[in-house]
Amino acid sequence: MIEKIRLQQSCIEQSLNHIHVELDSASKVISSAVLNGGMVKANHLLNLHVNKNRTPTELPDEFITKYASNLNLKGAVVGMMTAAYMDTFRLVKESMQGVEISVLVTCGLSNARRVGDRAEYRVMAAQEEEIGTINIIVLTSAILTDAAMVEALMIATEAKSAALQESAVLSPVSNKIATGTGTDAIAVVSGQGPELVAYCGKHVLFGETLGRLVIDAVKASIKANLKDLF
Repeated sequence: MIEKIRLQQSCIEQSLNHIHVELDSASKVISSAVLNGGMVKANHLLNLHVNKNRTPTELPDEFITKYASNLNLKGAVVGMMTAAYMDTFRLVKESMQGVEISVLVTCGLSNARRVGDRAEYRVMAAQEEEIGTINIIVLTSAILTDAAMVEALMIATEAKSAALQESAVLSPVSNKIATGTGTDAIAVVSGQGPELVAYCGKHVLFGETLGRLVIDAVKASIKANLKDLF
């Protein structure tokens, strides 16, 4: 079954195997995504569920590209992968002073880690298949400056860590409060305006609202996947 949700400047589609965000027009996206990560202009974002025990037969970006092609997506695609099930998907949104902010999260906690924990890969240039566990997509109707997009990444990351702290999720490596997982991914999408946001820190309303929404969305997604805590 496919469900669709309409936002101000995008449409979200949820299926058993993916979350698809179709943007009304090509927009700036900054992300740590497997496919088209970095700062790009994109028409679509995909968050794909994959079996964490699968035997890869192709590179992650090739897998996502093929999946997007099967969906007949036109234009540039920013793509993430996750072992989390799509039933952990949670959407939290709010409109304030004409600006809409939406946060989309899928979450699994099988590889929770605290920043600074000892890494499994002991070679600096090691290549691992990046299958995200806590994946976050931030959408807003406002135009974000490049600096504000980077700040939004920072705020969302801190908020994710706060949500893990409030949910008492521990790293199995250090037995301390986890700050994320080993394979998280995040994307921030700038909107089409007309509002312009130049700053997104903790002292401004946009940053406050974004942080609160990410905390709420991550905590809700964690609750949807409590089986990963055991």
